[in-house]
Amino acid sequence: MSNRDYANRKPTKGKAKSTRRKSQAPAPRRFPLLLLLVTIGLVGGFCYFLWSINDSSTDDTEPAAVVDKPKKPVVNKDPNALPPKPKEQWTYQQELENKQVEVDIPDAEKAKPSRPYQMQCGSFRTLSQAEEMKAVIAFQGLSASIKKVKGTTGDWHKVSLGPYDSKRQVERERHILQKAGINGCIILFWEGA
Repeated sequence: MSNRDYANRKPTKGKAKSTRRKSQAPAPRRFPLLLLLVTIGLVGGFCYFLWSINDSSTDDTEPAAVVDKPKKPVVNKDPNALPPKPKEQWTYQQELENKQVEVDIPDAEKAKPSRPYQMQCGSFRTLSQAEEMKAVIAFQGLSASIKKVKGTTGDWHKVSLGPYDSKRQVERERHILQKAGINGCIILFWEGA
């Protein structure tokens, strides 16, 4: 099989032309007279409807009982005049002027939480891993402590921060640690030293 260059091939003259039959031109379309008549009829009917309802709002057809009443003379008022000021109906303003509000202020001792918070950021088998976590926390400007705890499976070294007086302080420091990539911190109640 030989390779042919179809891109640079010149058209052949006089050889087989297309075998397609030339289609006959479609017959010229007639103007849709029926559609025009229907459209004119609909537009004319709509215009007549609008003309007939135009004067219906000004009809003075009143019931017989109302016709017997004498009509009030029409007074030409200034169209730019404002209506009279409405009469004030509210009484709460006078009630509030003589009202006293009593507020109970809690004592400072009662406002403090009975159990302050702490945050635990890790629990490790080896002391070196706990020291490494403590160093990463120190680079964030926070101070952590390591506590050795005996568990059912052996000794554990817990890295924790705290105590904190409010949960808001704990959340603020947890967000600082999350920005540094330390995501495993949990908030607990302070267990004491």
